[in-house]
Amino acid sequence: MTEAPNKKARVVVAMSGGVDSSVAAGILKEQGHEVIGISLQLHDFAQKTPATEPKSANSKFGTCCSLEDLNDARRVARKLDIPFYLSNMEAEFRKGVIENFVEEYAKGRTPNPCVRCNETVKFHTLMDWALDLGADFLATGHYAQVVNRADGPALITGADPEKDQSYFLFTLKQKDLARTLFPVGSMRKPEVRAMAEKLGLATAMKPDSQDVCFVQSKSYTEFVEQEAPKTWLKGGPVVDVTGKYLGQHTGLHRYTVGQRKGLGIQSLEAQFVVRLDAESNSVIVGPESALFRNDCLAKEFNWLIDPTTVSGRPLQGKIRYRAQATPVTVEPREDGLWNVKFEVPQRAITPGQALVLYDGNRVLGGGWIETAETAHQPVTLPGRPSLSSEAHA
Repeated sequence: MTEAPNKKARVVVAMSGGVDSSVAAGILKEQGHEVIGISLQLHDFAQKTPATEPKSANSKFGTCCSLEDLNDARRVARKLDIPFYLSNMEAEFRKGVIENFVEEYAKGRTPNPCVRCNETVKFHTLMDWALDLGADFLATGHYAQVVNRADGPALITGADPEKDQSYFLFTLKQKDLARTLFPVGSMRKPEVRAMAEKLGLATAMKPDSQDVCFVQSKSYTEFVEQEAPKTWLKGGPVVDVTGKYLGQHTGLHRYTVGQRKGLGIQSLEAQFVVRLDAESNSVIVGPESALFRNDCLAKEFNWLIDPTTVSGRPLQGKIRYRAQATPVTVEPREDGLWNVKFEVPQRAITPGQALVLYDGNRVLGGGWIETAETAHQPVTLPGRPSLSSEAHA
């Protein structure tokens, strides 16, 4: 497991109601630490949890942070005989995650709400709460590890490559790594479930969460249309990479880079969404070959090492959670953005997604993809009036 305290410590465990955080708490309790369980209520579902405890551990589909999950966390805390606290963070979650999700989609970007949640709500709140409770450490059920290196604590990938969640944790602060534990980080998922069964936890066979928690049964498009001002969701032109007008789209939020189906245009060749241009409110399409690029611009980097050591240095980068890490170099610009150059062309580099940088299995930091090319040029629509970006202001 992640390097743990070698003497009894007070550890606050963030309990989501899933099997991973349940086992994290169980491991620490078995090691003799003083364990305190805490959960955050992030949003309220239309389907209220019944007064009796739900059987979500056996439900067909996994959830994340629902009221059923909070009940499961409470049940596990009771089984482990540890204190359990709950805090309502709905307002903070809406402001930091849901509003960002809706605005990004309306601007033609593809957000990553799980990273934003860790960044703006969960870890900041949980660490502050842990310190207020006099805890020595904060622990979560993430598949990642913290190990001590010569230059300080390092964030390392989880031992299970299929479950590694280090990509979602690049926004952690360097100063907090020394106080963070990932008890299941050195385990594989079957081992975690076996441990849950050994401890008699009701979450042992609970499915993993599969989707963005607050969207529930809706599609992303339906959710954005429910939440966004109508003035944000205007239709506009679809053009190819040469500027040729092909038709009209029904709102940038309905498209994402790499999309092929549902474009609503007639073409003799397969067309893919190459770029979404919020300034002209246009969808730019082209052949699949146009999706591959060697570079992009990224912003708002958070570094877990000294950033002056990374410029021009061979690193590995991931442009989405399930992507393979690939050789990359980064260089800072005077405007605060970073030039990112990939050794191998990447398919569908998507603005709004996280770019996470690694040195082997160590997370060095990450930022947010701003554009899919370092020499971005605004789209020009021949013979058609320009479209303002007021709809996205």
